[in-house]
Amino acid sequence: MTPTLLGRLQSRLFVLCTAGLLWTLLVTPLLPVGFATTAETYRTTLTALGLVAVTGVVLWEPLYQFLQQFRWEKDWPAIFTLLEGVPEGLLVFFLLGALDVDVRATPFLIHFGTTWLVVFLCLHGPLRVMSVRWRFRGGRLL
Repeated sequence: MTPTLLGRLQSRLFVLCTAGLLWTLLVTPLLPVGFATTAETYRTTLTALGLVAVTGVVLWEPLYQFLQQFRWEKDWPAIFTLLEGVPEGLLVFFLLGALDVDVRATPFLIHFGTTWLVVFLCLHGPLRVMSVRWRFRGGRLL
């Protein structure tokens, strides 16, 4: 099965808006942010999550879909999906700085890394169990 671009976009947004958002709400108060207030920390982490969603829809998913067309089976191995977090995290980190959001490396790495892992695990676990036909519909949820 080759995920279609629409399926990739739907899956990304669904998992980010459910598991990603829930994890962000849970982990944000636990981040080592020094003297930053909880409201400032939530603003940073939720902005980062929003940037992951926006850059994913506009840039990353179309690029990944294009690159998959050069693979024999036209699909990513799971390790590629996990490693996608590296360039996406770097871009989001620099975008947060460009947007003048107070971002520190350690809390960002903890938040982004754990959120990416939670989203990855949800895509390769519960989503496939709850929506058995997900893979047969090109990754589309609707």
